[in-house]
Amino acid sequence: MRVYCKSDIGLMRNSNQDYCKTGVFPDGSVWAVVCDGMGGANGGSTASSVAVETIGLDLAEGYQSEFGEEELHTLISQAIEHANKTVYETALNVASLYGMGTTVVCAVVKDGRAHILHAGDSRAYFYNGSDLMQITKDHSMVQELVDAGQLTREEARNHPNRNIITRALGTEPELRIDYNVIDFDEKSILVICTDGLSNYITEESLLGFIKNNSGPALTDKLIQSAKDLGGSDNITVAVIDGSAA
Repeated sequence: MRVYCKSDIGLMRNSNQDYCKTGVFPDGSVWAVVCDGMGGANGGSTASSVAVETIGLDLAEGYQSEFGEEELHTLISQAIEHANKTVYETALNVASLYGMGTTVVCAVVKDGRAHILHAGDSRAYFYNGSDLMQITKDHSMVQELVDAGQLTREEARNHPNRNIITRALGTEPELRIDYNVIDFDEKSILVICTDGLSNYITEESLLGFIKNNSGPALTDKLIQSAKDLGGSDNITVAVIDGSAA
């Protein structure tokens, strides 16, 4: 497996409030975390970086190769909960950071299974060698309107309130985390991204990029495409590729 990520400030922001990190465990299993911060330039960048670094450290220190799925789920959940507590308490204690928070998507691929946990509107897409599907479901105001039948998915993409999220890491003492687990083989690719990409790139376009690019070129092409289409937000992409390097 291969895993890599890239983050870009975009064309219109003065700072990058996204943050991402990836890693490989000693047994060859891999992980990736993507966060999109909010709460002003300092607050957003602090929330996302603290969350990613906390999660990454907890995964690295707590992982054991003999873990089964339940133990792995517990490890990832506890890492995210620890990050939530750390960001929340920091926001309470530092006046300039009050109200900060971040989306989070964390994925670990082990023994042919991808474990994906998330909160907020950053997304994970799964390619099985032929088709693409969105694994995560946005925790956002417009997603609730789509679920209620009041908006189509296309209308939601351009809705003025599309950036209002209903769940975020660090804004409350406790965080509800959604969990998905899917089969993952050598043909599989997992793409994790912030809304700086998903607001510009349709699933059809994303599928085309995946089929025609591999390695770091995929992240480069996706980020450049979002910039070509406007690039109004920070853009971050992480990729887990099931094929051999």
